[in-house]
Amino acid sequence: MTSQTILGIRSDHVEPSFLETVGTHIARVNDELDELVASSSRLVEDAGRHTLLAGGKRLRPALVAIVAESTGKPFDGKRAARIGAAMELVHMATLMHDDVIDHASTRRGRPTAGSVFGNTAAILTGDVLLAKAMSVLAHDGDLRIIRMVSDMVVQMAEGEVRELEVRGNVHLSEDEHTEILRMKTAEFVRACCQAGALLAGLGEADAGEIGAYGFHIGMAFQIVDDLLDYEGDSEAIGKLRATDFREGCATYPLILVRPHLTEAELALVERKFGNGVSDDELRLIVQWMHERGALAATRALAESHVNEAKVRIASLQEAAGRSLLETLAATIVARTS
Repeated sequence: MTSQTILGIRSDHVEPSFLETVGTHIARVNDELDELVASSSRLVEDAGRHTLLAGGKRLRPALVAIVAESTGKPFDGKRAARIGAAMELVHMATLMHDDVIDHASTRRGRPTAGSVFGNTAAILTGDVLLAKAMSVLAHDGDLRIIRMVSDMVVQMAEGEVRELEVRGNVHLSEDEHTEILRMKTAEFVRACCQAGALLAGLGEADAGEIGAYGFHIGMAFQIVDDLLDYEGDSEAIGKLRATDFREGCATYPLILVRPHLTEAELALVERKFGNGVSDDELRLIVQWMHERGALAATRALAESHVNEAKVRIASLQEAAGRSLLETLAATIVARTS
């Protein structure tokens, strides 16, 4: 995986030499992941490697090294790759568990580990990957990063539970949904960025600002996911269109269209939410989202987080690094998968 593949970065937006350096870091992360999924258990290794080879954007581990590089300060590239790989192991573990919870047979167009090896194997392999991630951080020994990631994992797990608690609630509030996204995604991306800043030697205050950058691009990333679920190419995103509606998960497009529905329209939404909606009914609901501005408002919300992310890195001294982080932020709202 090259630097250009991370959210479709265009090489004409940043210095080619800087992109080449970032590409080296990403290759190191992949090497570390290849080593870390190895296991004395054949089943664990096969299930873990299956999930690893399914691909993904590698945004989280890449951000650790990209942020460290963006500071312009010297840092240990192998250490950055190792910590980034630990972050990706956490992500992989949550994906394996999520697929079991959601009874998902495919992810990114490929069979899930649960569908190939069985749900029990997928759950246990996810547990092993999470334990390995914590072991990597413990051996690294930076208590600031260990505490931050540990707190993030708690937040993420509780966010998953909170999402389960509100599943089927078609009247979920915007504040409640925002809090779930914060816990499930934004705090994770914040931790990746802040870890990169800390291992590059930034002080707590400056690392906190870069962490805030990560928080906002994490929010933007997940909001765009909400949007793509309704208007994205199902082949590109690897899942059926409007999966959230079909499964009874209220997200921004639905939350923002509700006030603009008639009583009869809202009654249809309430009746069909997570309850056997047809493709024709979904097309009608998506049409309402489009015509009444809910999709545009969702995209505007993502863009507002991107703009705030850019503000948080305005003081970075390294121009090439700042350019790359700004590009990363901007491409989040432009992506199609």
